[in-house]
Amino acid sequence: MESVKPNREEDRHEAVDSHRGTLFSVFMVGIFIALLFIAVFGLYMSRV
Repeated sequence: MESVKPNREEDRHEAVDSHRGTLFSVFMVGIFIALLFIAVFGLYMSRV
């Protein structure tokens, strides 16, 4: 699949914003999973 580069400055700005939003979303999901793991692991350790 051929990659298409944006030609206009506005398109480049929108692409950067899109990547920032994606990165932020991925980090938020990762932090949620890490916190959930810590909570479940703590619950497990308190019962063992």
